Amino acid sequence: METRVVIDSKFDFGNVVATTALYNHCKMHKFSLLPYLVRHANCDWGDVCKSDWESNDKAVKEGLRILSEYKLPDGKRIWIITEWDRSATTLLFPEDY
Repeated sequence: METRVVIDSKFDFGNVVATTALYNHCKMHKFSLLPYLVRHANCDWGDVCKSDWESNDKAVKEGLRILSEYKLPDGKRIWIITEWDRSATTLLFPEDY
């Protein structure tokens, strides 16, 4: 089932997808991924280090790959990666990479 949500973003997302493992985890624990996607859209890169934060800021301007990291309520980490060509944004566990 496809769901469409409009998010005001500072850059294009392309197609937004999540790995099966992350999707199933969030469904089982009733976690929404939307707040993390909104943070990513607004250039809040979450728990990345300072140099990665600066790289992401540069990537938005120069069309490079963007990587955010956040913690779910149960402490598990997730990544959100927007590809350099803005064709896709993927939500995943780091171990899914």
